Amino acid sequence: MFKLNLKIALRNLWKNRGITSINVGGLAIALAAFILVMMYATYETTFDKENPNYDNIYVVGITYPEFKTYYTAAPFAKAIKQNFLEVESVGLIKESSFELTIKNGKKTLFTGKILAADYNAAKILNIQPKGGLVQPSGDVERLTYLSDKSMKTLFPSKKDNKPEMVGFGASNSGITGTIAGSIKNNLHSNFVFDGVSIGNELGNGDNYDMNNYTICLQLKSGTDVINLEQKITDLYQAELLKSKKGKRNDEIKGISAFLDPLSNLHLRPKAGNDTPYKILIALSVLGILILVIACINFTNLSIAQATKRAKEVGIKKVMGAFRLQLTTQFLVEIFMQCFVAIILALILAELILPSFNNLFQVQLTIWDLENKLFWQLPLILLVITIIAGIYPALVLSGFKPALVLKGNFSTSKQSYWLRNGLLVFQFSIAVVFIISLFTINSQLKYMQSQDVGFKTNQVVYIKNLTLFNKPAKMGSVNFEPVREKMLKIPGIQSATVATYIPGGTNGINSYSANGVKANIDFVNVEFDYFETLNIKLKEGRFFSNTFKTDTVNSAVVNETAAAKYGMKNPIGQTITGSGIEYKIVGVIKDFKSQGFEIAVQPTIYTINDPHGDYKTQIMVKIEENRMAEALAALKSQWLQINPKDGEDFRYEFLDELYGKLFKKQEQLQSVFFAAAILTIFIAILGLFAFAKYITNGRIKEIAVRKILGANDLQIFKLINKTFFVMVLVANLISWPLAYILTKKWLETFAYRVDMPILPFTLSALITILLTIVTVTIQARKAVKANPVDALKYE
Repeated sequence: MFKLNLKIALRNLWKNRGITSINVGGLAIALAAFILVMMYATYETTFDKENPNYDNIYVVGITYPEFKTYYTAAPFAKAIKQNFLEVESVGLIKESSFELTIKNGKKTLFTGKILAADYNAAKILNIQPKGGLVQPSGDVERLTYLSDKSMKTLFPSKKDNKPEMVGFGASNSGITGTIAGSIKNNLHSNFVFDGVSIGNELGNGDNYDMNNYTICLQLKSGTDVINLEQKITDLYQAELLKSKKGKRNDEIKGISAFLDPLSNLHLRPKAGNDTPYKILIALSVLGILILVIACINFTNLSIAQATKRAKEVGIKKVMGAFRLQLTTQFLVEIFMQCFVAIILALILAELILPSFNNLFQVQLTIWDLENKLFWQLPLILLVITIIAGIYPALVLSGFKPALVLKGNFSTSKQSYWLRNGLLVFQFSIAVVFIISLFTINSQLKYMQSQDVGFKTNQVVYIKNLTLFNKPAKMGSVNFEPVREKMLKIPGIQSATVATYIPGGTNGINSYSANGVKANIDFVNVEFDYFETLNIKLKEGRFFSNTFKTDTVNSAVVNETAAAKYGMKNPIGQTITGSGIEYKIVGVIKDFKSQGFEIAVQPTIYTINDPHGDYKTQIMVKIEENRMAEALAALKSQWLQINPKDGEDFRYEFLDELYGKLFKKQEQLQSVFFAAAILTIFIAILGLFAFAKYITNGRIKEIAVRKILGANDLQIFKLINKTFFVMVLVANLISWPLAYILTKKWLETFAYRVDMPILPFTLSALITILLTIVTVTIQARKAVKANPVDALKYE
C-alpha cells in the first residue's frame, strides 16, 4: 500500500510540476533564510556556555545616579570575599587600555587586548593555557600567555610550549619579558584577548577612588541573588563611607551595586547597550515570519488544487479507503516536497553564508555540530510538514464521494475565506517589512547627512604607546616636542593628543559647580584638540599656549554641562573635580561624539587632571591633497618624532572609526532589505500560482463575457478586482502594526527623524502595482484565448 501511495504521490507531483516547483522553491528560499537565522541565534545565545560554572558566574556592577558601570575598585573584591559565605570565589580582571607591541627579533606583534586577571578570575572564567593553569608564585610574578595565533606570528616555527623571551614596546625601549606559553583564545566568549597576564593578586595599593577593575563572582548553587545583591550594596555604601570621609551619607545612598549574570553580558548587559539583543530578536522574528509566509503559500496552493484531486479521493473512498489512510497519503506527498525543500535550502544557505558572515562579522559554518542543526533540521521538517500540510490533507481527505463523483463538488466557503485570509496575511507581513525598510533607510540617511558638530574627515588617528600628560605624571612625557616635530611636516595643519577619541566612551568623574554635584564625562586633552576636530566655540575661548594657567586649572565645558549645572554665564565660573578648582574659559557647542543613539553627555575638557587617564590618542589633521605625502613622511620620521613609541607607525582614519557607530543600524538595514525582498518574492510566487488557479476556474465565464462583447481591459479589471481588494485590505491591516514597530525603533535614538508618511504610501503603491502586474501576466493567456475553445464542449 505504501509503495502504491508513493507512486501516486510522485505522479501527482510531476503532473502538477509547475505548482510543485513554486511550492518547493518558495519553501526552500524561506528555509535557507530560517537556517541562517537559527545558526546566528544559536551562536549569539551561547557565549561562554562552555564554562562549567556558567550558571553561577556574575559580574559586579555599580549604579550611580547618572549611569551604570562594571568598573569598580579593587579593594571591594576582598571585602566581598570576606563578608559573604555564599560567594565561592572572587576574581579581578582588567582590560588593557592601549595597544602593546611585542617583538621577537624582526617579527612584531601588535596586541590590542591583553587581559590582566588574578588567579581566581582565571579559574572562574575557565582560562586554560596549554599545559594547564599554573598559579604564579608570590605577589609580584605575572605569567603572560599569548593566543595561538599571536604565538605563530612571533614564533612561526615553534613546536613546543616552552617559555620564550620577547621585547616589549619599541626596539630601543630595552624592556624584555617572558611569554610563559600559548593559550586558546575562545572567540565565542565575552572575554576575547590576544593574550592574558595572570597574577596572584591585582590592584594591591589601590583605593576606592580608582575604579578601573571588573569583579567576577562565582556563587554557590542555590544562592538568593536578589538578597545577595542588596547585601553587596549595603557593604559598598559602608566601604565608601569609611574610605571617603568627606562624603555625605545622602550621596552614598544614591549609589548601589548590582549583579549581572554571565548570560547577560553579550546581549543584554545592565551597564551597556542592548542593541545586539534587539537585532537578534528582530532577525529571529523575521526568520519565523518568512517561514510562516512560505507555509501559507504551501497551504493556499494545496487547497487551491483541491478540485483536481476530488475525483481521486471519491474513487478511493468508494473502494474502501479510510480517511486516515488518505490523510497519511497527502501528508507523505507534502513531506516529500518539504524534504526536497530542506535539501535545496541547505545548498542555498551554504551559498549565502559567506555574505552573511561578512555582514555580521561572525564565522558560522553549516557543517559544524555545535550549531545544533543536526537535530533542529529534522524537527523543522516535521513541524513544517504538519503546519503546511495538515489542513490541506484534512480538506482533501474529507470530500464526500457521492457529490464529487456526480460532478457537484465545489470548495467550501471556509476554504475560500481561508485562502483569501492567508493571502492577505502574507501581504500584510510584506507591507510591514517594506515600511520598516524605508523607515530605517530614512533614519540612516538622516544620520549620514546631519552635522554631528565636528569633522572627522582629514583627521588621522595614530596608534601610540607613549604616555603623554602635562604636567607630567610618573612615567609620562610632554607632548609639545612631538607636536612641534609633526607640524614641520608639509601638509600637517594641526596635531593633538587626548585620553579618548570621538566614537568611543569617555571617562566619568564627579564635579561640583554652582551648588550642584554630579557625575559627568571628562576628556583630558592637549592644545589644538578642538581646532583639529573643528569643534565649534559657543563663547569664551579654546586652550592656548599664551595662557600659562591653561595647563594648571583651566577647563572648557560643552553646552549640556553648562545647562546641567545651571550656569547662565559660565565663563569665569569655577567647577571643582579631581581635587582641582577649574576656571571655565570656554563653552563649546554640543557635538555627537557617541553617535545618534545616546544624547550628548555633559562633558568637561581639561589639560591637567591628576586622576584622569593617560593621554595616548594622537590625532593629526592633514591637508586633503597632501595626505599620502604627509603619512609617508610621518612613517619615515616616526622614530625621531616619537622615540618612545619606536619605529612602528600605525594609523587609522578617524571617519572610519566613527562610522563604526552606524554598523549595527546598517546591518539592520541589510536584514530588512533581504526580508522585504524575500517576503515580496514568496508572496508574489503564491499570488502567481493562485491567480493561475482562479483564472483557469473562470475560463468559461471569460469566454461567455467575450462573446457578449466584453473587451480585454474589462476582463483584466474583473480578474484584478478581487486581488486588488485583498492587497488594499492587507495594507490597511499592516499600517497600524508597522507604525507601532517603527516608532518604537526610532525611539531608541536620541536624535531621529519624525515618523515619515512616505513609507506607508510607497508600500501601498509597490504591493498594488506588483499584484496588478502579476495577476495580469497570469490572466493574459486566458483573456487572449479563443472563446470557442473554452465552450466547444458545452
